[in-house]
Amino acid sequence: MTPPFVERIRLTGTPTGRRVRLAEFGEEIDPLQREQLLAYGLSSSQPITVLQQKPMTVVLCEHMELALEHVVAQHIWVEEE
Repeated sequence: MTPPFVERIRLTGTPTGRRVRLAEFGEEIDPLQREQLLAYGLSSSQPITVLQQKPMTVVLCEHMELALEHVVAQHIWVEEE
């Protein structure tokens, strides 16, 4: 049986209030920055709630709010939880 198709979208394209999971980091994100994001809890095992998109992308992950510049958030791919 084929698993259902799950659409991936950019974090910057995720509507405010939506709860998603990290699918992957784009190649454009620096490896050191990847490690920092993972250390803050931004991982595929944790749900992420988008709190705002302007002026920065702000997400809630494990009771911690993270503010991400759009140049970073546009290279983070997420999928519906």
